[in-house]
Amino acid sequence: MNQYTKLLKDLDQESHHWLITGVSGFIGSNLLESLLLSNQIVTGIDNFSTGRRSNLEQVKNNVSTRKWNNFTFIEGDICNLDDCKAATDNVDFVLHQAALGSVPRSIKDPINTNSSNINGFLNILVASKEANVKSFTYAASSSTYGDHPDLPKKEDNIGSPLSPYAVTKYVNELYADVFFKNYGFNSIGLRYFNVFGKMQDPEGPYAAVIPKWIEAMINNKNININGDGKTSRDFCYVENVVQANLLAATMRSKNGLNQIYNVALGDRNDLNSLFNIIKDELSMHKIFYSKKPIYKDFREGDVRHSQADISKIKKHLKYTSEYNLQTGIKKSIAWYIMDAEEKK
Repeated sequence: MNQYTKLLKDLDQESHHWLITGVSGFIGSNLLESLLLSNQIVTGIDNFSTGRRSNLEQVKNNVSTRKWNNFTFIEGDICNLDDCKAATDNVDFVLHQAALGSVPRSIKDPINTNSSNINGFLNILVASKEANVKSFTYAASSSTYGDHPDLPKKEDNIGSPLSPYAVTKYVNELYADVFFKNYGFNSIGLRYFNVFGKMQDPEGPYAAVIPKWIEAMINNKNININGDGKTSRDFCYVENVVQANLLAATMRSKNGLNQIYNVALGDRNDLNSLFNIIKDELSMHKIFYSKKPIYKDFREGDVRHSQADISKIKKHLKYTSEYNLQTGIKKSIAWYIMDAEEKK
């Protein structure tokens, strides 16, 4: 029995009170579903700036009424300290996911990105410290590696940021470290690498590549690739991220606290390969996409290649990347097809 399986078994027997910020977002709603299915008590806060009410409705439909009643929703903003204090009241574990994501969005709108990702982060950090929560786990980002050329990416080796978004995520790590040094407040930062999966929005100008391409192929739309298609990423299925959050939140080893961990597969695939993987999997559902991709200019602020070293998170958190790209794509496509059918 691996550590995560054991943890889920333990959680099923003992309830704790969790706070998820950004609970209606892609990762937040997946965390919510997992915790409710494990008989946990959950408070969630969101202002719906990027999250979707439909994600919460989907979680409600996927859990029993009894388990859904263990969820309390606060429509609030992490940029408001009073909202953060209300949300952290009587909470054991904090999973901080709320942020304005997307490198291109941050280049277009650095002020709001800074407000949400830095001011909001500081608010929830202060509120959590004052509430004496047992643990504080926050979403960091692989964008922090910036222009550092080495592959795979190791947690201690970072370069200069390439976007306002990357700056904000690095500041989160600095604040967390300062709070440990000055107040003895423990935290863990998880650097996500290109997360994808169910309940991820395929629409809008800042949609991530995998849901955007799945939706486009299902509806026989054109696919645009930024650059030559050889740009590569370490794509990580959302269930791996859920695992990392729960392991981080409940980990008690002093050596593992106040650390940054990569959350990924430790692998990389280029965009041309990703195109074919999605296309082939859709064909298994009798959806045959015949269009060729359209190659555009490289996107400002993007790094060329990204791949994580996950040895640290395996060692300290006993993390196992249970889903690879192919199995994650398979599960994601099944969900998007089902979602499309339900919307008809």
